[in-house]
Amino acid sequence: MTAAPTPPTLALWKRLSGLPGGHKVFSTAIALRVPYFSTVLPTVRVLEPGRCEVTAPKWFGVYNHIRTFHAIAACNLAEIAMGMLAEATVPVTHRWLPKGMTVHYQAKAETGLRAVAELGEIPEFGTDGMDLPVPFTVYDKRGESVVTGEITIWVTPKK
Repeated sequence: MTAAPTPPTLALWKRLSGLPGGHKVFSTAIALRVPYFSTVLPTVRVLEPGRCEVTAPKWFGVYNHIRTFHAIAACNLAEIAMGMLAEATVPVTHRWLPKGMTVHYQAKAETGLRAVAELGEIPEFGTDGMDLPVPFTVYDKRGESVVTGEITIWVTPKK
């Protein structure tokens, strides 16, 4: 039995992440592919099937009216982590689309942030469409949880 092909995003990560500046090059590439991601200046730190960590600095482009990290900018960071996890996890024979997002704001985000999306286990991707809930937590630089939630994606075989 032959191994399933590596998803292209994961293959690019594996090529770049070990190189000097590779995390930044990879993160710039994803921001070019999905320009809205660039609003939080993301840097992918960890990418593997079932897990992704992305950081973003606190800068004036993500400020809200009280100069903390805007809640929706934190959601954008969580969506980047989920999207990269999906790209690294969903087989090349399938496609995925975000379907819904549940968010719980835990505390003010007064620093740069780190979003972690992680699956407890990777499901079998079959011939039927499936909802796949992807839990996430967004942490501040002290390691405190500031946002938690879940993004549900719809996964189907490619036609």
